[in-house]
Amino acid sequence: MAERLTFSERMRAGLDEQLAGVDQELARRYPGERATRQPVHTVYVPADAFDEAAGPAGIGALVGDWGRRALALMDEHGFLPGVDPEVERRVRAKLEREPVEDLRIDFEDGYGRRSDAEEDAAAVRAARLVAAGGTPPFVGVRIKCMEAAVRARGVRTLDLFLSTLADSGGLPDGLVLTLPKVTYPQQVAAMAALLAEFERVHGLPEGRLGFEIQIETPQSILGPDGTATVARMIDAAAGRATALHYGTFDYSASVGVSAAYQSLEHPAADHAKAVMQVAAAGTGVRLSDGSTNVLPVGSAQQVHAAWELHHRLVRRSLERAYYQGWDMHPGHLPTRYAAVYAFYREGLEPAAARLAAYVARQEGDVMDEPATAKALSGYLLRGLDCGAVDPEEITKASGLDRAALERLA
Repeated sequence: MAERLTFSERMRAGLDEQLAGVDQELARRYPGERATRQPVHTVYVPADAFDEAAGPAGIGALVGDWGRRALALMDEHGFLPGVDPEVERRVRAKLEREPVEDLRIDFEDGYGRRSDAEEDAAAVRAARLVAAGGTPPFVGVRIKCMEAAVRARGVRTLDLFLSTLADSGGLPDGLVLTLPKVTYPQQVAAMAALLAEFERVHGLPEGRLGFEIQIETPQSILGPDGTATVARMIDAAAGRATALHYGTFDYSASVGVSAAYQSLEHPAADHAKAVMQVAAAGTGVRLSDGSTNVLPVGSAQQVHAAWELHHRLVRRSLERAYYQGWDMHPGHLPTRYAAVYAFYREGLEPAAARLAAYVARQEGDVMDEPATAKALSGYLLRGLDCGAVDPEEITKASGLDRAALERLA
């Protein structure tokens, strides 16, 4: 017996024509998550820390020094009680092997106002150090913002840095550019235009250069017309926005939070980050939380108190799907990795079991959908990328290798 259909072929074809524009917009605006590695943190170091007369000889030396200082702090004060021994072992190995995953050479707040000659020299020096190698997997610069008072200086620093890199062997993989204190989508569009021009002049593929947008003003969350400005910023970047980074203290101060209560977990911060999260969903633009200004220095009691706070804040961010944050001091590295590693190791077995059941189409106490399988595989890949878990552990628990996880993700 033939199946009886009501809708005609003409009507179905008409729907395809009617929705063709929407289909194109969905593909353009919401391409989905990127499959590349995301660092678990960004470390900001002022550009003058790389002064050849007063600082380390190269980026590798500075990164290694951060790892040694972090390990020395753990040796001096002992680590946090209750941390799993396997997590601590992996933290120590990470601090020896790759203490910093993402380094930003800072020409903005951490650097301040200098003479043009001094900043010119620092921008060229930074580029030459990056070109020399020995860098973390991700490295780049944060320039001054697009506001009138510092716009010309920021653009000049960007030009000097990129042009020197191009003349020193080309742009490295893992290059990251950061635009701070963005308030209007037009500032994002201006940055995108600069990068497009650089690509044109240097014969680079279109879209080779992207940039992070720092969310540090309330106007970047809610515009004067009542719309979510951050969503318009992603659109204004024309595909070049790679991440949204929350600036804890600038944003908090801008909405009137007194200094004693400025924190990653203030309700104003949670609101801003929730808007960022919704705006970025499905776009391939990643999210990063900000930092804490409580440093692990002083007595053992002070160090442990700062560690406990930082560990809790990192874990809180991870649970809210903010898989990256800022670290401002070598002493933050042990608790960054401890919280990250515990997050992925604690969830390894249940996530792998659910994914294995999904692949085998077995029924358990949770019935997962394709979107959840995608999230589970992405979770396991993040754990792999940062060193929290090993490929053999995942294969043993799930029966899947990395290639299989990437297909599901």
